Amino acid sequence: MELINTAHTNVLLLRQLFSQAEKFYLRLQTDISELENRELLEQVAEFEKTDFKPNIKANQETTKPKLAPLNEGGVSELLQREISRLQEDNDKLKARLRTLESRSVMCAQEIANLEDTVAAMQADFEKTLNTNITSQKDLQDSLVSTKHDLLRVQEQLSLAEKELEKKFQQTAAYRNLKEILNKKNEQIKDLRKRLLRYESAE
Repeated sequence: MELINTAHTNVLLLRQLFSQAEKFYLRLQTDISELENRELLEQVAEFEKTDFKPNIKANQETTKPKLAPLNEGGVSELLQREISRLQEDNDKLKARLRTLESRSVMCAQEIANLEDTVAAMQADFEKTLNTNITSQKDLQDSLVSTKHDLLRVQEQLSLAEKELEKKFQQTAAYRNLKEILNKKNEQIKDLRKRLLRYESAE
């Protein structure tokens, strides 16, 4: 019965150790082969002979080093590391987000410049039309040339619109980045709340 009670006590002790390890995000591993190590078993037997003698037990209790008590400082440190890691990911995502936004601004500026070019050419065409009414041939030549220029500009505008559409097809990645960024921010907020809760508990 004493052996059974000792075994049960050891099970409870191991359960407490593993529970505390899980609380601090530690993963413990066991080596069953060590249980058959004769040298270690002899050391345990020698420890029982020397450690449990009544005449020296009191002295050993005063000199034996004690384990440092577990506290919530470990949790605070782990949370702080997680916050730092998330903050670093957050900064990287912000940098990528700024890059995508700057590219979008450049595309919009290119379109605006092309629109200004088309408007200027149309104004020149109207001016030429009003000032060269007396010369039908010159007017037709100017009209043909202006149409060619207009077609060329329209083609450039079409290419620019296609390029912009291609870039805007990447807005899914842009939205994903913003979603990840928001999730990281929420995780950081949650971890900071937990950190404050642990620090206040200390």
